[in-house]
Amino acid sequence: MKKYTYTEKKDTRSGFGAGLLEAGKKNDQVVALCADLIGSLKMDAFIKEFPERFFQIGIAEANMMGIAAGLTIGGKIPFTGTFANFSTGRVYDQIRQSIAYSDKNVKICASHAGLTLGEDGATHQILEDIGMMKMLPGMTVINPCDYNQTKAATMAIAEHHGPVYLRFGRPVVPVFTPADQKFEIGKAWMVNEGTDVSIFATGHLVWKAIEAGEKLAELGINAEIINIHTIKPLDEEAVLKSVAKTGCVVTAEEHNRYGGLGDSIAQVLTRNNPVPQEYVAVNDSFGESGTPDQLMKKYGLDTEDIVSAVQRVMKRK
Repeated sequence: MKKYTYTEKKDTRSGFGAGLLEAGKKNDQVVALCADLIGSLKMDAFIKEFPERFFQIGIAEANMMGIAAGLTIGGKIPFTGTFANFSTGRVYDQIRQSIAYSDKNVKICASHAGLTLGEDGATHQILEDIGMMKMLPGMTVINPCDYNQTKAATMAIAEHHGPVYLRFGRPVVPVFTPADQKFEIGKAWMVNEGTDVSIFATGHLVWKAIEAGEKLAELGINAEIINIHTIKPLDEEAVLKSVAKTGCVVTAEEHNRYGGLGDSIAQVLTRNNPVPQEYVAVNDSFGESGTPDQLMKKYGLDTEDIVSAVQRVMKRK
């Protein structure tokens, strides 16, 4: 098992804030919109540097999406910012009709995704957003794993033409990917090469998969771990190449098991190479209030849950 270490923990939303500032410096067409959550979305640095390119919309998320769509007509590259729940569930009609249908160049940037929003509870924790967004034709869906990757992804989507959903989170997590990385949309990142099982992880679950890989190595299991930061378009070539070696799959995500990464992987396998698959995901339920660690453990998204899923799926080979 390849050894990964970290010297600090940072929230992925801060990676978005840093990436937005760099994207703004690189391209004067980049603008930002926020629904009264500047601090939570870490937009302060962008606003300080480019006050004339920031629009505070207030608690009117549907209006924000409509304004963002309109700004693209004049050549602007709008980045919208609010919680993932309000970026998707509250405004799905506006995204579908005003952004996706007409292929508007809007970057929908969503913080506080998944269970790890924590104490704010089920009304603010959305676990269906990946499914909702990946079903929209032409929508790119990205879920990076740490601060550095989120920063790189934010800069990359500014150069990508078309609607994008960028998902990130609130808690601090290990920073273990390179600071100078080049983010390639639609290109999976090999974390650890292995031969016994393929673990496809996304977002906060990538570090959990690394921890699981170390525990599995102690058990004599050589896990191949792949970071699927881009859920749509999915890197099908990487998925099939890995599965051809290992013959079984575990998917790991901070999302409902229905509609997320696991379903996307299963579709690829069904069409090309059906093999046993286990899901590490929330099992068709809403969340609740609690600390991120408590919720990840209760809802089966912890390191040990990945280890157990690997042990189950290998028995089915």
